[in-house]
This record gives sequence, structure tokens and C-alpha cells, in this order.
Amino acid sequence: MSDHVGIAVIDAGLRRRIGRARVGHFATTDGREPALVPVCFVLLGDTLYHAIDAKPKSAAPGRLRRVRNVRAHPSAAFLIDHYDEDWRRLWYALLRGQASVLDHGPEQQRAVAALRRKYPQYRTTVPLAGDALVIALAVQRISHWQASSPVRRRANRTAPLA
Repeated sequence: MSDHVGIAVIDAGLRRRIGRARVGHFATTDGREPALVPVCFVLLGDTLYHAIDAKPKSAAPGRLRRVRNVRAHPSAAFLIDHYDEDWRRLWYALLRGQASVLDHGPEQQRAVAALRRKYPQYRTTVPLAGDALVIALAVQRISHWQASSPVRRRANRTAPLA
């Protein structure tokens, strides 16, 4: 069963699944064509964060397509999914909202610290710089599905944050 709800009513079980997930897919657009990139992320409250790390990229951080797209068209989406050969364990969450680029300040520093806590690689293999660009997605809506979930009531598709 699928639910379409405002982030404020997301249940603790889904928050835990999202928190344990290791990779998600960030979707943006330049107004003409969609772009999708896999990223490491962290959800803090109602905002999902990912950083531009030091792995080799096709352009400087500020010139990456996702950064340019967010600056020009902040509406974005983030997909987190889990596949298992036991299809009773399948689930996904699609988070939609307004994205912004953070290049300094307390929110950017909290996001970098949280990403370092979640991913040991950001402390060792590919250190995440303290001044790394961070993309913040202020989640306004979430759609999710879980194969083994009981039938749930449908919520208002455009439910705002409480």
C-alpha cells in the first residue's frame, strides 16, 4: 500500500528505514531535462542533506549539474529504496520539496557533522571537508510504500508541514 503524506506525519518505522539506508537518488531539473545522481545522505528533522565530497567529479563543486539545477529550479525529489530477493521486504520513500545550496553557516556545519557520523568513509577514506557544499532538501511531501505494510488510510497528497 502506498501513502502520500506530509513529512510531519511520517511514522517512526519509516524514519528508521530512511535513517539506515546508505544511498539515495537525488533528482533535479534544469527546466528542460531531469538529472538524477546517487548520493550518501542524512535526514535531520524535516530536511534531507547530502554533500559534495572529494571523490573525482566532472566539474568543480559549484559547477556540478545538480548544484546549478538547484540554484535555478529548487523543486527537487529524493528516492530511497530497498530491494531484497524476498519481495515481502521491498520498500521505497519518495521525498519532495525545495532544495538549497549551503556553503557555510551552522546548518551546513550540522549537516557535515551528521554525514561524518553516518559514513565512516567521510572520516577516513574520502574525508568530507568542513567547508563542503551541502544540498539541503526541505521535505514538504513524502510518498512511500512497503510490501508488507498493512492497509493504511490515505492522507491528503499536499499535506503541508505542521
